[in-house]
Amino acid sequence: MDATRNSKALQLSKVLLESLDTSGDADDLARRAWLSRSGFFRLFQALIEETPGSMRRRLLLERAAWQLKDSDLSVTEIALDAGYGSLEAFTRAFRRAFGQSPSIYRRTRCGSIHLAAPNNFHFQPSTIHLKGERNDMDLFDIFAGTDSWYTRRLLEHAMSLNDEQLDRPVKGTAKVFAWDKPDRNLREILERMVQTKEVWTAALTAGDMPKLDAAPAEERAPAAMLDRFERADRQFYSVVKDVRDRGAWSESFVDALCEPPETFSYGGMFAHVITFNSVRRLSALDAFHQLGVNIKGSGCPMDYEASLCKDGEEQ
Repeated sequence: MDATRNSKALQLSKVLLESLDTSGDADDLARRAWLSRSGFFRLFQALIEETPGSMRRRLLLERAAWQLKDSDLSVTEIALDAGYGSLEAFTRAFRRAFGQSPSIYRRTRCGSIHLAAPNNFHFQPSTIHLKGERNDMDLFDIFAGTDSWYTRRLLEHAMSLNDEQLDRPVKGTAKVFAWDKPDRNLREILERMVQTKEVWTAALTAGDMPKLDAAPAEERAPAAMLDRFERADRQFYSVVKDVRDRGAWSESFVDALCEPPETFSYGGMFAHVITFNSVRRLSALDAFHQLGVNIKGSGCPMDYEASLCKDGEEQ
């Protein structure tokens, strides 16, 4: 761009950036630029090579990514701040843009907040952070992040398999509990990882007991299991993160879903979930390998750590 075009493009991009906390409708944007509506759109597309609407949506998602990394605003607050009417709509849009859900992105706290664009105009955070500036990850972040990240990857890889592959008997699975039987196939391994989060989330939030082995076939498809996992994992993480923040690992809660009800410490429960999902994670990776599907990584938390700053690189 020459100096005049560049100056005008900067002015128009500034109009967009300053509209992020307003309705940002077409008439308002044009009025801020001292142009007619049609003149604003023509000039904007000619100079910036992106429509005002698509650029504004991108900037709002970039700001949301920054807020997820650098604030303690809830995901719901960030979703509303980005102009989405529901958490589900925001989650879908964010996952399409950044390749992962907002909750997973928040845990990584690494990588660029900027999305691909036909120009060099991006959301630039101010030098003043929002409330609750974050510190480095602790062991809770690493273990919780590993469990969520790996479970999601395994379910996504499972979407490429057919029913025969998912239900094919696998060799060498462990008998996780003395009263239980070994997992028989990859679908069962993955579903029990999902159920672990569902059951403990229900216990922590006084929710309903999941159906376990009685779930209908459509809820046992990999895509459906991923949706189930995302819902349970979001609630589970919210509760246990609060326990971590309060330093309340030794506090107890009553699991009313047990017959009869039992009392557990938060720390023991979290360690239980991480331990047994780790066993099944390794079994799932082996089952994928038996099916000829090569998934990079060994199931180790160091795989998760190594992924954090790769900014979209395929794992």
